[in-house]
Amino acid sequence: MEHQYEKAIFAGGCFWCMVKPFDSQPGIISVVSGYTGGHIKNPTYEQVTTGLTGHTEAVEITYDPMIMPYEKLVEIYWQQTDPTDALGQFADRGDSYRPVIFYSNETQKAIAEKSKAELQASGRFAQPIVTKIEPAQPFYPAEDYHQGYYKKHSVHYNLYREGSGRAGFIRKNWKASK
Repeated sequence: MEHQYEKAIFAGGCFWCMVKPFDSQPGIISVVSGYTGGHIKNPTYEQVTTGLTGHTEAVEITYDPMIMPYEKLVEIYWQQTDPTDALGQFADRGDSYRPVIFYSNETQKAIAEKSKAELQASGRFAQPIVTKIEPAQPFYPAEDYHQGYYKKHSVHYNLYREGSGRAGFIRKNWKASK
């Protein structure tokens, strides 16, 4: 009997930096950079960056839940973000860079909420965990030049990841987690 792939949508700042951590994991079929949560259809990068469309940069992950359970995806997600910063992520500020776990069903919602509560209770961060958990909305793939950016432009990607503060934050706050 053939099983179905599922989708997960995560927003954690610049979508370039959200692809690589998931891309090479077992059970991941694809990771697509794009936009979700706004009020116009098929937005462009230029429209989203104005902050007027209401969209958030995100990644849509197609995965095989028999190999990669949603719980593990959420765990990987947390370790790419600063869950205490609701106003953006690292050097990227504003609503289009806010951290959000977008759930597509009640099971994903329950897993995300439980994981968020566990992270808060862990004491890993002194500040509250403010990452939102919201219902999924239509997802629009970003332009081709944004897809797989870390592979196509690895030098720029690595400089950006370091320069934005993301890499240092992850090393400092998540190094004990694997």
